[in-house]
Amino acid sequence: MKHLAPILLATAAVVASVSGSHAQAPASAETESPNTSYNPVLPGQTRAPKPTTATKVSTATAVQGLASGWAFEFLPDGRMIVTEKAGTLRIASKDGTLGKPITGVPKVDPKGQGGLLDVALSPSFASDRLIYLSYSEPREKGNGTTVARAKLVEENGAGKLDDVKIVFRQTPAYDGDKHYGSRLIFAADGKLFVTVGERSDKTPRVQAQDLASGLGKVFRIEPDGGVPKDNPFAGSDKSKPEIWSYGHRNVQGIALDPDGRVWTIEHGPRGGDELNRPRAGLNYGWPEATYGIEYDGGKIAGGKTQAPGTVQPVYYWDPVIAPSSLTLYQGTVFPSWSNSFLIGGLVSGGIVVVKLDGDTVVSEERVPLNERIRDVKVGPEGAVYALTDGPDGKILKLTPGSGT
Repeated sequence: MKHLAPILLATAAVVASVSGSHAQAPASAETESPNTSYNPVLPGQTRAPKPTTATKVSTATAVQGLASGWAFEFLPDGRMIVTEKAGTLRIASKDGTLGKPITGVPKVDPKGQGGLLDVALSPSFASDRLIYLSYSEPREKGNGTTVARAKLVEENGAGKLDDVKIVFRQTPAYDGDKHYGSRLIFAADGKLFVTVGERSDKTPRVQAQDLASGLGKVFRIEPDGGVPKDNPFAGSDKSKPEIWSYGHRNVQGIALDPDGRVWTIEHGPRGGDELNRPRAGLNYGWPEATYGIEYDGGKIAGGKTQAPGTVQPVYYWDPVIAPSSLTLYQGTVFPSWSNSFLIGGLVSGGIVVVKLDGDTVVSEERVPLNERIRDVKVGPEGAVYALTDGPDGKILKLTPGSGT
């Protein structure tokens, strides 16, 4: 991918024209009317054209019987480790059989959007057997997103977590049940990125702009929870040193592009889901600027879609797709998706595929699965796997085919 300069809006940008051309625009993947009357600030920032040829897929059930699964990851031997919202961690064998719950999982607060959330493997898992879990932790003054590290031990067909250690706690705690984030990813240098939410309600959400608060941020930490010395706010006595970027709403997807750069996907309000490329120390606007509106139709920040000192989203959706996860496709099974981002869609009921040229989305494809998709991963053989949301969840395997 090409490297383009950051789009930092220190002054008002010129609004890109979305009308006036007599040429017929290519058909957009989005066919529904927007929730707002806002225009994009940047060209190509929303409603990208769909590819000329749709990718046809066939689906098969790889795992079933999940109770509100939230995330999964492939183990080196091809099995899957899966989190379930109520606090259960399981391993699914290659034939899809679910193992007994793994013991030693930290206690979670499962109400609302909370529970056991993401799971990530240590970069050296094959030798150290360490896994990382994010979850909503019950606390004295409410709850908050926490990340724990533990050693996965398997004996006699059973699994347990040993040496559980908390490596990150989002503060302040808040007595709510929404917007915990949270996804985890290791960069090539071994640093761990942690995404969180701003807890949704109007009172706490303004703290997404407060560098002394842990709400509405992307964090970067050492695997043991330490603060990297090159973090943008390391050494500051007025900012949380773990912060990488701020002004985020509810980030539930994170991925690295072929150049190792960080990308995130986050839930907007009514309209305004965002694809961002978080960079060190930059402000991504929420709630001072957004392409969405309140659920009751009211304007947010007086209807501003840009604000001084904030970065525009690379791309946004109006109406929302409710993005749940983000992964980069680099397999060979679906060549048309090479180096594209695959996004789990809850409201859109499938997978959204976006292809970029540099930092611009050049096409968007909708892959309908008629299911709320909570997580998407690429299997070791290059097939795509999608975790469905809900009490009777499953993991679907997508391969090329004649249709869905």
